[in-house]
Amino acid sequence: MRKKITDFKEKLYSENPLFRVAVACAGGVAIILILIFIRNVLCFESTDDAFIEGHVIPISPKVPAHVMKIRVADNQEVKAGEVLVELDDNDYEVGYEMAKAELEAAQAEAEQARRDVERYKKLDAHDEISKQQLDRAVLRGRTADAQVDAANARVRQAELDVSYTKIFAPIAGHVTRKSVEEGAYVQTGQPLMAIVPDAKWVVANFKETQLTRMKPGQKVKIKIDTFPGKIFKGHVDSIQRGTGARFSLLPPENATGNYVKVVQRVPVKIVFDEPPSKQYSLAVGMSVVPEVQVRGS
Repeated sequence: MRKKITDFKEKLYSENPLFRVAVACAGGVAIILILIFIRNVLCFESTDDAFIEGHVIPISPKVPAHVMKIRVADNQEVKAGEVLVELDDNDYEVGYEMAKAELEAAQAEAEQARRDVERYKKLDAHDEISKQQLDRAVLRGRTADAQVDAANARVRQAELDVSYTKIFAPIAGHVTRKSVEEGAYVQTGQPLMAIVPDAKWVVANFKETQLTRMKPGQKVKIKIDTFPGKIFKGHVDSIQRGTGARFSLLPPENATGNYVKVVQRVPVKIVFDEPPSKQYSLAVGMSVVPEVQVRGS
């Protein structure tokens, strides 16, 4: 049986030139695939533990008040300086008017104190009053000036409180996590929403054994799961000086109990060479597969 199969193969190979070509092509393809695999293993480092990252700017009020108007919607694009929320400013306007009235009263007291000092100095020049009376007048003048400074500060604070009733976007981006509603009473520092700027980057958590030849500036091919077939170009920006486990909420304490060695992962920041066009809407947290060219770059 084996002899018949061998004779058939030899006959097929010798009498059919197409078969010989097919075998040669298959062998060539196999060699090419092996070379590509070896090249990728030697020249590239990749991981699927990578995600899109970006700044998340929390928006909170600086003064407590009722929400009068919300001028943005979920996921809306906003510009820097655009009004996001308007708070009830009636109480703060009243406080501002009271502060101005207190300032005027303090200025009047200070003016009267200055006049008294001038008058007491003239009397002292003719020895018509004691030095103690002059010193008291000068002290009252300094106290009145200090009260004017304090009243000015209260007016400035009242102006700031009124301005804080309008909450502006500190940076351009998109509104996310909006949790405020009109009519609600909000406290100082309460999260109302967040803004995610357009600038994005990739944080890839490579195994420590993959960092041997990795360094800043190396080229990176960035593949985002949301956009299959599209390859973005980037480069390694920096490598964190510590593993992810070291900066976790409860870092491992290896000096206690039994020890089992675990390969650690180190976050690597990868930035895009050019900002992706608006047709590729990148969201923080999207899954990424980066390939870092650690040789031949």
